[in-house]
Amino acid sequence: TGTVLAILLYGSRAEVPSKPTASVTILPPIKPDNGPQPYPEEEKSNLPVFTMNYPRIQIPFEITLWMLLASFAKIGFHVYPKITFWVPESCLLVSIGLIVGGIMYSVNEKPPAVLTSNVFFLYMLPPIVLDSGYFMPTRPFFENVGTVLWFAVVGTLWNSIGIGMSLFAICQIEAFGVQDINLQENLLFATIISAVDPVAVLSVFEDVSVNEQLYIVVFGECLFNDAVTVVLYSMFSFVTEMPVVEPVDMFLGVATFLVVGLGGMGFGILFGFVAAFTTRFTSKVQEIEPLFIFMYSYLAYLVAELFAISSIMAIVCCALTMKYYVEENVSQRSCTTIRHVVKMLSAISETLIFFFLGVVTITTEHEWNWGYILFTLLFAFIWRGLGILVLTQIINPFRTIPFNTKDQFGMAYGGLRGAISFALAFTLPDNIARKHLFVTATIVIILFTVFLQGISIRPLIEFINVRRTNRKTDTINIEIHTRLMEHTMAGIEDLCGQWSHYYWKDKFMKFNNRILRRILLRDNRAESSIVALYKKLELQNAIEILDTASGDISAAPSIISLQYEKKNSTKPKKKFLAADLKNMHDILSKNMYKIRERTVSYTSKHALPNDNQRREILIRRHSSIRRSLRPGSFQTRVSMKPNNVTRTRKNKLNTIRRNKHNLKFKTLKYDITAAFIFKMVIKMGFKICLCPI
Repeated sequence: TGTVLAILLYGSRAEVPSKPTASVTILPPIKPDNGPQPYPEEEKSNLPVFTMNYPRIQIPFEITLWMLLASFAKIGFHVYPKITFWVPESCLLVSIGLIVGGIMYSVNEKPPAVLTSNVFFLYMLPPIVLDSGYFMPTRPFFENVGTVLWFAVVGTLWNSIGIGMSLFAICQIEAFGVQDINLQENLLFATIISAVDPVAVLSVFEDVSVNEQLYIVVFGECLFNDAVTVVLYSMFSFVTEMPVVEPVDMFLGVATFLVVGLGGMGFGILFGFVAAFTTRFTSKVQEIEPLFIFMYSYLAYLVAELFAISSIMAIVCCALTMKYYVEENVSQRSCTTIRHVVKMLSAISETLIFFFLGVVTITTEHEWNWGYILFTLLFAFIWRGLGILVLTQIINPFRTIPFNTKDQFGMAYGGLRGAISFALAFTLPDNIARKHLFVTATIVIILFTVFLQGISIRPLIEFINVRRTNRKTDTINIEIHTRLMEHTMAGIEDLCGQWSHYYWKDKFMKFNNRILRRILLRDNRAESSIVALYKKLELQNAIEILDTASGDISAAPSIISLQYEKKNSTKPKKKFLAADLKNMHDILSKNMYKIRERTVSYTSKHALPNDNQRREILIRRHSSIRRSLRPGSFQTRVSMKPNNVTRTRKNKLNTIRRNKHNLKFKTLKYDITAAFIFKMVIKMGFKICLCPI
């Protein structure tokens, strides 16, 4: 037996070979088949032919789809122009948003999370404000800057305090069930609904051509009212978190208000000057000129947000400051690009905001309190009307052209609520118990004002017959007399000891020509505004001439000549003489502008085609005028062949037009001479009056 056991043990040891420790493989524990397998075996996979990774592109993909949907809706509105004539575009966008929101709500789809507080204030609001500041009518704004700031600052404080106190009084009534809303929260909510956004009203004012004072006051109040509202919102948000409000906090609030507003203006002016100075050196890199404009504007906005000052004031002042200098430094192509891109970004932002307003109205959780919401609407209308009435009576004695009753009605009825109120309502802190009620009331007042007031503003303005503008199209004659009257008024005010905007405007122009233009402009030669306007009008006229068959001045055919051409269109054309063909060839060769030639190829990285087309167009425009006025020109000889009555009438019309053209040139020469003589007389009078006896 012992021998057998020894053989078995020896055999077993011989069957198991010894292996090194490093090569030992430990298998995972085997679980029963009916239980979960924490360590499943890896499945073999082949190279995929088609894959989809939606989470990686979800956010930009959805944003692009929303932008496309809103843009297609905007295109559809303008297919039938009568729709946008009577119904504002903002109403149509909100309506499409309501439809999309209803579809999303029916399929239990949550609203898009792209419209948050940071997205709105950091990405969507800056293009809108930049557009308003960059295209602000400069001269009317600075002539009415006192009135604009009066209504924007004092009017916003009036509405916020008045609505807040009235709603707090309503909250004391137990029947409405809102006793838990304190005074600080009511003031915060009143500040939100005090922000006006009369986009639809301004478009109606432009179509109806209301007077310039009414338009610029409503436009400026809308712009600076948003800045004041955001500042007040920040102040009241901080106050709501304070357990006790002491009297010293009120003085600190006033100081904060001034620091925030003036600080935003300072940052905006600083970045505007830096942007203008930078574009002084971009003549060799014209393709990146628009980039500096957008980057400096956005940088002013972000730096203002960094220091918790008014970012809206910063970007508005930056746009107002740099526009005058930048457009003289950059090329014509860059200037056109800047304007189109600013308008495009602003239109996209406004479209998305009103579109999402309709979507969120359906898909957001609401808290309804009919008493509180109805009184909010009532107090908003009452305090807006009272504010315009009281503030106008105070400011009218200080204005040269006072606001009448019709103008006051247009200002009061044009107080629509919009994007700022919508965004601020969703940024309310979560510690406010009635946040959903405030959001619901804000949406109701926005929809009510946008639909009711926005649709009815046009027929009401036309019915009450608001004063229309008396300013015609800009001409050299108007510009000469306007400048002459402003210079004369500044001199008379200086003699009388009064300082109005004429005096300060004259002082600023002298400071601008002596110092600022030399620092900020590439070509610092002072150019008269009359010359600039003349170039602008001539360029516009020359571009129109480019579209004609020849380059000379051609009178528009009358109705009779058009009928004659239609009747004889089927007849064979007469052959021109050799001399006529030679003249036509000369006209075409002399008027072959670079704008009609093929673009010259260029290989330099930072080079663009020649940008001297404006000068060439002006030169050829003048030569075209001189050629057409010669008695032996081609057009004169053609018109001298009276084949029938129609050609005789056309010849008479051409003669009348040429006489009018010569009369305009003579009148312009006399106006310039008279303006120069009158200016010299005024200066000599100033010297005599100021000379010491």
